Amino acid sequence: MNEVWTKVLIYLDITRRNLLYRCSGNPSAHMKINESKAGLTQTFLDTSGKARRVAEFRKDEQIYAQGDAAKSVLYIQKGNVKFSVVNASGKVAVIAMLGPSDFFGEGCMAGQSARKGTATAMTPTTLLSLDKNELLDMLRTQDKLSDHFIGYLLNRTNRVEDDLIDHIFNSSERRLARALLVLGRYGKVQHQPDNELPAVSQETLSEIIGTTRSRVNFFMNKFRKLGLIEYRRRKIKINKALLTFVLNK
Repeated sequence: MNEVWTKVLIYLDITRRNLLYRCSGNPSAHMKINESKAGLTQTFLDTSGKARRVAEFRKDEQIYAQGDAAKSVLYIQKGNVKFSVVNASGKVAVIAMLGPSDFFGEGCMAGQSARKGTATAMTPTTLLSLDKNELLDMLRTQDKLSDHFIGYLLNRTNRVEDDLIDHIFNSSERRLARALLVLGRYGKVQHQPDNELPAVSQETLSEIIGTTRSRVNFFMNKFRKLGLIEYRRRKIKINKALLTFVLNK
């Protein structure tokens, strides 16, 4: 599992560097990130138009498969997506859970010809599909969109580094707690404390943190008894105490 995360981190770093180079002849000019979303940028990402289209996917519907041709970047307008990879022996690892305002599939802009993993909708999901060549042209000419996109890539690289450290040094119990917080988008603008988590199976959680389903079941029952999570209509609600549990563990 650690080998998988190391490869993911290297891939994201190479993708980030290639995009910084391709978006401008002076990559350092894009390093100053505008954290506020400009109205023009958000309007572009929320609507369809030339070289971009909106597509809707049902829960558990596959968006693309590992090995498919990589020709577009996708932006999540609403919903949740999981990204998984499978090795030659058939072992599956879920390496990312994505939500509203996240991009994925950006490797195609850095020379990736085939998808490195499989993307699946975890909930009913609406995506904006962006042609890679058109998006590259826009990133070169629209500074606000470029700042927004590259800022996302940098933040995602940081998140993958945190995930790698989590897998190497932390127990499966703490990894599960952190995975639930990530799924709940704690620290994100879109996070709403009273919202329930997107439906996610214990099997998926076990693939994310690299342990067995029985261990996940044991820890989830422990979290519920400690008041860290609640079950509502077969969905999970995170309580703020779970964040304290992760920070103080």
